[in-house]
Amino acid sequence: MTRPVSALSTREKSLIESLIRLSEINSGTLNEAGVNQVGALLSDMFCKRLSCDHQQRTLPPYTLFRSDGRAVENPLGDLHILSKRPDAPLQVLLTGHLDTVFPTESEFQQCQWLDDQTLKGPGVSDMKGGLLVMLEALSAFEQSPLAQRIGWTVILNPDEEIGSPGSAPILAQQAEHHDVGMIYEPALPNGQLAGERKGSGNFTAIIAGVAAHAGREHHLGRNAICAMAEYITAIDQLNGQRDGVTINVGIVNGGVTTNQVPDQAHCRFNIRTRIRADEQWCQQQLQTIGQQINSKEGISLALHGSFGRTPKMLDQAHLALFQLVTECSGQLGVPLSWEPTGGCCDGNNLSAAGLPNVDTLGVLGGNIHSHREFIRLPSLVERARLSTLILLRLAEQPETWRRQPMQ
Repeated sequence: MTRPVSALSTREKSLIESLIRLSEINSGTLNEAGVNQVGALLSDMFCKRLSCDHQQRTLPPYTLFRSDGRAVENPLGDLHILSKRPDAPLQVLLTGHLDTVFPTESEFQQCQWLDDQTLKGPGVSDMKGGLLVMLEALSAFEQSPLAQRIGWTVILNPDEEIGSPGSAPILAQQAEHHDVGMIYEPALPNGQLAGERKGSGNFTAIIAGVAAHAGREHHLGRNAICAMAEYITAIDQLNGQRDGVTINVGIVNGGVTTNQVPDQAHCRFNIRTRIRADEQWCQQQLQTIGQQINSKEGISLALHGSFGRTPKMLDQAHLALFQLVTECSGQLGVPLSWEPTGGCCDGNNLSAAGLPNVDTLGVLGGNIHSHREFIRLPSLVERARLSTLILLRLAEQPETWRRQPMQ
């Protein structure tokens, strides 16, 4: 084991202290202040330890629709870009997100020790632990004489948990100027790497009906909730009709009181796709169902949203990179393999831009996106060692890993 890799063994205590501090700052995606607090702390840590350049970018607000169809703009936290040696022979893009799925009103705000090697807390695995792994790996790599062969850029984005709507253009632009991508999402529950990933689209359906008194003039009303129920049933029945496509209705609301025929209803749903052609099929089905709902007297449906992430497929460049990662893991005595997953992340975005990447280089843990989220603490150092070794191997033969132009 090389000296920079072995030196990481002394860092666990400091890493745990930093992890607890970061995780107990609420950074739910729409908590702009909390996301910015985490971003400021981390960017300061990166700059002090790595002597890198730092840019801070303001993103456009994120639009959500109310049940009455009104668009509400929600400010997002800032995105941070940290970089070093932009003229080096090989350019590596490392990304991680500052936000979590836990809003300010969540009851899950504090860390709790489950045993001496396991910590429960918001974002400990997804992905504040991964952000610290990234920092440790870069810090160790910078101690090597091989460091001069690699230039790197770190993107810390504030909106990954809602599909990276604001940061997607920046991710795509940066991907064009790099050769390899490394992303610090947590490992799969079995500790392995994610390979192929499904694509994802997020949609909002808004139905308007006609309000009326529920007792005196019920017949004059047009019930938006009932129409929405028909719409939801129809799109749910698309599940199972096309291999790998799943549709999940996650949020539904409407109406104001029980003695009024409701004239508004609203639902939000997610679609996962296996191949790019699935998107067109889904759009056609949604159009047909929407036409059926709109044909009802006094009812109108408006659909908002799009497919924000295309499926991540493993081409030869991805497979070569995955093979390097598995070789490094074997050298460290923890051999890894990769497997497909229905989840998606910024690895989809980088892949769509032609950048080969491994996107589960973060920590080992489980129960992410729940109040039971935990991290296996030894994985902080274990995964930092893995990333350090990957960077060293890339630096040994930078010309081998230079990205080929997209055809």
